[in-house]
This record gives sequence, structure tokens and C-alpha cells, in this order.
Amino acid sequence: MRLQGRAALITGASRGIGRAIARRFAAEGCNVALNYVSEAGRDNAAEAEALAAEVRGLGRKALCLEADVTDFAAVQAMVAAAVEALGGLHILVNNAGITRDRTLRKLSPEDWQAVLDVNLTGAFNCAKAVLEPMLEQGYGRIISLASVVGLMGNFGQANYAASKAGLTGFSKSLAREVARKGVTVNCIAPGFIDTEMTRAIPQDVIPQILAQIPMGAMGTVEDVANAALFLASEEAGYITGQVLSVNGGMYM
Repeated sequence: MRLQGRAALITGASRGIGRAIARRFAAEGCNVALNYVSEAGRDNAAEAEALAAEVRGLGRKALCLEADVTDFAAVQAMVAAAVEALGGLHILVNNAGITRDRTLRKLSPEDWQAVLDVNLTGAFNCAKAVLEPMLEQGYGRIISLASVVGLMGNFGQANYAASKAGLTGFSKSLAREVARKGVTVNCIAPGFIDTEMTRAIPQDVIPQILAQIPMGAMGTVEDVANAALFLASEEAGYITGQVLSVNGGMYM
């Protein structure tokens, strides 16, 4: 029970890595606020509610909060609701993210901006909103999901790589600002993880990706959740401004 008595807000929690982190945190005693956003053709609300039911089944508090992380006013309202319902907020996991992959020649300004808005500005909005409660209580963990792509680049992902590289720079800067206030700020940089996002990769490209990974396989969402648990725990109390890579050795 490494997170007993703690409360976490996890963005993009209805599926994939966010869902796995929520489950892992709850198993370690954490109450959770599960953020999601409405999407055409997908019932993210139902998925979030199903996850909340799982969490409550473990004896933890859980609430579902719909909010677009690119909307600062909506994020402020979400954080206030989480603090009120959970009795405080100790951990933020910036997991919400999107892709709009194109080579730069074909990349529209709209697709460039959409990815930056969600992946980078969304993390800024959430971190800014949780900062005051964390500083007031003298304790906090801010964990953002970066990417191996932000460290090494990738063909057709200039917008995604820029957003994730920006996220690491943002996190390192914020870590310096709040280190003496009891708040740590770190990133996790997953490699290729078995999620819906990577399952959309053309099958003929998969062998090329696996050939770049010394371990010879994609990671699991649980691999990333375990890293998040560590950074959220007391054991990581003297770690801040760092990027923890979970990539099977793809980038060293």
C-alpha cells in the first residue's frame, strides 16, 4: 500500500496507459479522479465509469471527470472537483495525448497545433491548476507521459515529437521551481507500448520497429504503470527533473 491515503488525478484515464496507471495506483491504496474527454463514435464516459467501479471495488474512492485539457477553465473546475471529492490531491499524471501523424510536407497547421494543444498545453494547464493545492500542503508528485519519440525523433511525427520534447523541458523547468516546496516533477518516456495507438501501426512496419528494440518486443501498459507507481511513491522522494525511459532499450 505505497499510496495509502493519497489522491491522484489521471488525465486520459478511460483506456490504455491511463487506465493501467489508475488500476495500479488504486491497488496501492490511492483514491483516483479519472479524467476523460468525449469523442465521436466512442463512449469514453462508460469506459471511465467501468474503471471507477473497479476502483471502488478495491475500497477506494473514484470519480469520473469529463474535461478537455486544452481548456484551462475546464481544467480548473476539474481539479477543484477532485480536491473536494477526494479530500485533497497529491498526484497528477499527465497522460492525455493524441497523434496526427504526417510528414512535414503533408502536415497541416491545424494538425500541428492540435497535437501541441493536447500534449503540451494540456499538461501545462493541469500542472498549473494542481500546483497551488500541492504547494499549500507541501507535497506533490507531477508525472507526465513523454515519449521515446521526443528523445530520438521519428519519421512522420514532427508534431508529436515536438510536443513530447517540449514536455520534458517544461517538466525539468518546473522541477527546479518547486523542488524546495516538497513537489517533484518527472517524466516517463515510454517506447513502443502495446496500446490502441500502436495497434494502428501498419502490420508490415511492426518488424522494423521490433528490430530497433534490444528486448525484441513491445512493452505493456503495466510496465509503464509500474514506473508511474515508483515515481509517485515515497521511494522516489529524492528524484525530480528526470525522464524515466520505459522502452526495452530502444533508446539509451
